Amino acid sequence: MAYDLDEQEKLDALRAWWDRYGTLVAVAVFVIVAAIVGWRGWQWYQTHQANQAMGYFEALQTAAGQEGEDAISRIQAATSTLRESFPDSGYTSRGVLVAASALAERGQLDAARDQLQWLAQRGKEPAMAALARLRLAGVLMEQQQYDQALAQLANAPASFEALYADRRGDILLAQGKIAEARAEWQRAKEAFGSDPIAQIVQLKIDAIAGA
Repeated sequence: MAYDLDEQEKLDALRAWWDRYGTLVAVAVFVIVAAIVGWRGWQWYQTHQANQAMGYFEALQTAAGQEGEDAISRIQAATSTLRESFPDSGYTSRGVLVAASALAERGQLDAARDQLQWLAQRGKEPAMAALARLRLAGVLMEQQQYDQALAQLANAPASFEALYADRRGDILLAQGKIAEARAEWQRAKEAFGSDPIAQIVQLKIDAIAGA
């Protein structure tokens, strides 16, 4: 097929451009396609991980609502998998709290303490870690490890100031430190403000009024 002079010049210019930039264009296209494929692969992986974590969380919830030694074994197996395989998942943080509560209700205080210590130290969400410390202090109080319990309540996050003060009051009362317990409960009551929980704290203060 014959080309006129103008067309031949255009073809020559195109060939020259391709010779100069063709490899760069091919590499750029490859990088873009690889990025798209990689991003979609990552999204699939994240969804897959979330679905798996959700499955273990649901199994944990089911076991927590059951009775018997088998239920305890299933609770511990499910939470162990969540902690080891999905430590950064939101399902894991919530699952650990469910497991700790269920284990504590069954008198498995050491196991509950282990769950809460893990979350307090490893939890990615500050609020969940703070809640774990609060509940861990309660478990330690039940085990009469009062100094360790109080240590968990040091440096309270602002949003947990009232709850931490209330729990410190409980621990101090268990130690027989009436005046210090009253001071903490008074601090908690002021921090709760108009929250109905403040009335419960006031009942604690009234209960030791004559002590």
